Amino acid sequence: MINNGSLLDNRVLLAAFLAWGVAQVSKTVLELFKQRKLALSRLVSSGGMPSSHSALVTGLATAVGRQVGIASPEFAIALVLASIVMYDAAGVRRAVSIQARILNQMIEEAFQGSPMAAEKRLRELIGHTPIQVFVGGLLGIAIGLLFTA
Repeated sequence: MINNGSLLDNRVLLAAFLAWGVAQVSKTVLELFKQRKLALSRLVSSGGMPSSHSALVTGLATAVGRQVGIASPEFAIALVLASIVMYDAAGVRRAVSIQARILNQMIEEAFQGSPMAAEKRLRELIGHTPIQVFVGGLLGIAIGLLFTA
């Protein structure tokens, strides 16, 4: 059966994106307190506390579970997706962040004072620590529960 409601009626989708938005705003506010300057770029950037990727997928999985039940195929798909995204954020993407930091340091030391040293640096804030993923996951679960109550 086709539901002719609007996209804004999809509480699962809204919960997921609300969780992502709250995480992104939280990163921006935390950065403001930490650095004493407003970095609006944090609203759309990856990396940092809390993980917005984790918030998004756990918000999605939680809302799906609340809407159609945890025994449903839809919840299974959302849970598997969340697991992959969170593992990737704390694993592969974190390793990329560490490698970028090391490469930037090596280039800076090797080419100090030359035009090569002024080249664009690799982005270092890509992945997440396990605690950032965990906090993002908790945020997503909380928003998923609240938004689909």
